[in-house]
Amino acid sequence: MAVTLTQTIPALPVRDAPSAVDFYRDRLGFGVLHHDGGFAVLGRDEAVVHLWEASDESWRERESLDRPIRSGAESFIAGTASCRILVEGVDDLYGELRARDVLHPVSKEAVSETDFGTREFSTLDLDGNLVTFFQWVRA
Repeated sequence: MAVTLTQTIPALPVRDAPSAVDFYRDRLGFGVLHHDGGFAVLGRDEAVVHLWEASDESWRERESLDRPIRSGAESFIAGTASCRILVEGVDDLYGELRARDVLHPVSKEAVSETDFGTREFSTLDLDGNLVTFFQWVRA
């Protein structure tokens, strides 16, 4: 049997899961498929995104290099991730999200074309995670 990879689901670290869920739902148009405290699964059409709360503040009290940061959920991790979401109808989605004023500053003017064959635009979530929506240019 041949192995086939079929889907990737980004897991983005956020400081406050309930606020992040509200943002993805209300501003980006995702539906909430699951939300349990510090973890959420959101979806829009075929796209799925996981959000996990990086809210451990104990690293701020560490005074020694003998006690390394190690929980994996430190708050400074929130906002350090990015993902790309394949879209059909990127221009229509751009118009929708532009009206909601959630575009990344580099995307405020228009959908851009890349030299590697996409048309795309980006947004930042509440924590600064970069979410880029793209469509392959058909030749």
